[in-house]
Amino acid sequence: MPADQQVPQTFANHTRFDPWFHYFAAPASFAYLVWSIVRLVRQPSADDVYALIGALAIFGGVSVARLSPLRAQDRLIRLEERLRYARLLPADLANQAEAALATRHYVALRFAGDAELEGLVREVLANPALTGKEIKQKIRNWKGDYLRV
Repeated sequence: MPADQQVPQTFANHTRFDPWFHYFAAPASFAYLVWSIVRLVRQPSADDVYALIGALAIFGGVSVARLSPLRAQDRLIRLEERLRYARLLPADLANQAEAALATRHYVALRFAGDAELEGLVREVLANPALTGKEIKQKIRNWKGDYLRV
């Protein structure tokens, strides 16, 4: 566990919240968007149209500012996990996983310890409809990811 982490990561506490985004930027930009829509519906004017366009731009910018790094991190997780699978799994299983697993599967399976990875990969390949939450709940030996954005 990294020195800056006080509590070992588990399924119960693994989610990450960015207070500036989750408690300020997202709610404030959404409230401004809703306020702009209500104002335009109640008293349509050119100023209200401009305010709505501005609110859409702000809300879109705030959303993209959060989602873009997450998308990039998901791509890195997928690459890291593929390398891990090539090292730990039988070649045929690693190839099957690369061909069939979705990014959401890789993101969830990254928490699995090396010893249980093969069984979980086989289970996900047999049931690709498993959600990330369902996969993470099956993990017995949790391997924390303390660098997630």
